[in-house]
Amino acid sequence: MLRFLTAGESHGKALVVIVEGLPAGLAVTVEDVAGELARRRLGFGRGPRMRFEADEVALLAGVRHGRTLGSPVAIEIANTEWPKWEQEMSPRPGTPAKVLTAPRPGHADLAGMQKYGFADARDVLERASARETAARVAAGCLAKLLLAELGASVVSHVVALGGEESSGGLRPEPGDLGRVDASAVRCNDPEAEARMVTAVKAAAKVGDSLGGVAEVLGYGVPVGLGSHVHWDRRLDGLLAQALMSIQAVKHVEIGEGASVVARRGSEAHDAISWDDADHRYRRRTSRAGGIEGGISTGELVVARVGMKPLATLNRPVLETVDVATKESTVSFKERTDVTAVPAMGVVAETMVALVLAGEALRKYGGDSVAETVRNHRAALAALDETPSAAPSPEASAPGG
Repeated sequence: MLRFLTAGESHGKALVVIVEGLPAGLAVTVEDVAGELARRRLGFGRGPRMRFEADEVALLAGVRHGRTLGSPVAIEIANTEWPKWEQEMSPRPGTPAKVLTAPRPGHADLAGMQKYGFADARDVLERASARETAARVAAGCLAKLLLAELGASVVSHVVALGGEESSGGLRPEPGDLGRVDASAVRCNDPEAEARMVTAVKAAAKVGDSLGGVAEVLGYGVPVGLGSHVHWDRRLDGLLAQALMSIQAVKHVEIGEGASVVARRGSEAHDAISWDDADHRYRRRTSRAGGIEGGISTGELVVARVGMKPLATLNRPVLETVDVATKESTVSFKERTDVTAVPAMGVVAETMVALVLAGEALRKYGGDSVAETVRNHRAALAALDETPSAAPSPEASAPGG
C-alpha cells in the first residue's frame, strides 16, 4: 500500500516527507522533485514569499544511484529563510518574541487554539499553512513517475478564478502541460486568462483575495482502480477525501457532478459503445468523470477542485476577537498571496496522482517496477475482449 507522512512547519527549518510502499527500481532524481516544486510556486497573484524562498531538496533515504530501493523514501525540503525564523521557531525551551492573539476568520487559528489549548495562534498556523503542500508535491512527484511507467499521467488547469471562467471543453492533454504552466494563471484558455489576470490585479489593488476552481485530468488511467465492495475503497471517495484535504479547498466535483444532478436520468449518464479498433468499451461522454460505481472505467478521470479566497488579506479588515483581552479587533497579517488557485492546481495533481498510484499498486502489486509493469500489461491483455475470444454459451454452461 502506498502511503506518505509529512512533517514540518511553515517557517520551520525544513519540511520532510516519507513515502512508503513504492516498488524498487523507480528512477528518480533530485531534479525531478525540484521541477515539480518549482511548478507549485507558479501563478500570477502569488506573494513575495515565492521569490524569497527556494526549495532545497535532499533525498535522504530510500534512493540509491537514482533508483528506489523498495524501502521508505525520505525527502527533505529545506527552508532557505530559516535564519530569519530560527529564534521565533526554535525547538529549544523559551518564549516567542511576539504572541499572535487575533485569530484570522476562515483559518485554523481559533479552532486549533481551542482544540489544543494554545494561547498563540502561531502554534496552529505554522502547521496549518499551505506551505505543507510542498512536502506533498515531493511525494506526488514519485507517484507521477510510477504512473508514467504504467502509461498514465495527471494534468491540471485553472477553469475559474475570481468569478471569471474559461470556455468549456478546452481541456489540455499531457503534451500541453508546459504551455499551461507558462500561462500567468495556468489557464488553457488565453481569452479567459486575460480576464483572470485583470481580476487578480483588481483584488490586489484593494488588498483582497480571490478563490477559484482547478480541473484535474487523469489520462491513461486503467480500468479497475478502486472498488464497489467497500465504502472506503471507492475511487471517487478516495479522490474526494484527498482533494478536500488541501488547505482552503471547499468543494470537489467528480466529472459533471455539480450540474448532472439537475438533469433527467436520460441525460445524466455516459453511453457505452464497443470500439472494434481498440477492442475495448468506450464512454461517449465524461459525465461520470471516468469513474462508475467507485471503479475507474479506463476513460479520462476528471475532478474539479474549488478553493475559497485566502483567509489572510493584505488589508486586514476581517473582524475578530483578541483571545487575550476578548476585545473586538481585526485579524493579523502575515505575508500572503492574492490568490493561490494556480498553485492549488499543481497540489491537486499531486493528490490525484498519489491516489491513482496507490490504487494501481493495490491492483497490480509488485516488489519492483518491472514486476508492476508486467502485471499491468497482463491485466490489460486480459481485457482484450474480441468477439472471437468470447466463450461460447456451451463452454460457459455448467458442466460444459
